Amino acid sequence: MDFDLEQIDALLSTTRAVRKRLDFERDVSDEVLLECLQLAVQAPTGSNTQNWRWMIIRDQAKKDELARLYNDAGGDYLRGMASSADGDTQDGRVYDSAAYLADHMAEAPVLLIPCIVGRPGEKGWDAAGLYGSIIPAMWSFQLALRSRGLGSCYTTLHLQRETETRELLAMPEHITQAGLLPVAYTKGTDFKPATRGPVRDITYLDTWKNTI
Repeated sequence: MDFDLEQIDALLSTTRAVRKRLDFERDVSDEVLLECLQLAVQAPTGSNTQNWRWMIIRDQAKKDELARLYNDAGGDYLRGMASSADGDTQDGRVYDSAAYLADHMAEAPVLLIPCIVGRPGEKGWDAAGLYGSIIPAMWSFQLALRSRGLGSCYTTLHLQRETETRELLAMPEHITQAGLLPVAYTKGTDFKPATRGPVRDITYLDTWKNTI
């Protein structure tokens, strides 16, 4: 199988956390969501349990309540950080866009909550195995969105109000929510790679004392 490495590398390096460039005016069809989710469930799960689950929210009243819970959990914090950060720095721009998303979360045409069957246990490997069975699928979903002109942003603030969210969406107690993704078409598709330092500086060989 011959892959177009240039296109694949562009997809991997330009799939951004999209906030201000989400197009809240354009509808997102069930067909494109299901197409992206069908690709997402090609991702691996622990012991091949295939225990991903997906909650799509379109109902405006439910989106309004999810946005309220999200803001109740951390909206004021994001807005405070945005107002105090230097808007010319990368951190400042991130906080500004995060505060913008908090203010406009309910306007997204679709909110998606990736879920996994099971609850995290007390041992570290329990949580690693559980979340490691849904986060790869979430990322595959975001890549599939990007390739089709849509964007998303992986958020977790609402998990501080997990019980209220569970009750709002009638989720069973044995289901774990892994995040909340606003989904929309993007305003333009000209995203660029983010600024990152040399990976050699954070990659170690055989011992933590030796970078590669």
